[in-house]
Formats: sequence, C-alpha cells, structure tokens
Amino acid sequence: MLILGAMFSLLAGTMAFLITYNEYSKHFKDRRKAVLAALQTAVVAFLFFVALSLVAGLVLGKVFAAGA
Repeated sequence: MLILGAMFSLLAGTMAFLITYNEYSKHFKDRRKAVLAALQTAVVAFLFFVALSLVAGLVLGKVFAAGA
C-alpha cells in the first residue's frame, strides 16, 4: 500500500508544483520566488498524500483482518 501511495503522492506533488508555479509565475517577477513557493507546495502535497495512504493502509488492514 505504501508503494502505491508513494507513486500517487509523487504524481500529486508534481501536479501541485506545476499548478502552483503556473499561478505564481504570473504574480512574481522573480522566477526564483515562484519556484521556491511551488516546491514548498509540492513537498506539502507529497507528504500529505504519503501520510494519507499510510493511514488508509493501516485502517484497511484492520478492517480486512477483523472481517476474516
């Protein structure tokens, strides 16, 4: 579950970076500020989805173990 979650978390982080960079590049003249803000957003999205997949894996493991 963690491997599957990590793959989708990487995808979520990449998409968060691209969307945030596209929006911030319109507002910041300095490209570096836009990249740093987008990287921060991507890291937060990645960590959130890794944690979410870990919790989901633990909950589903307990649910399936209790049902068996």
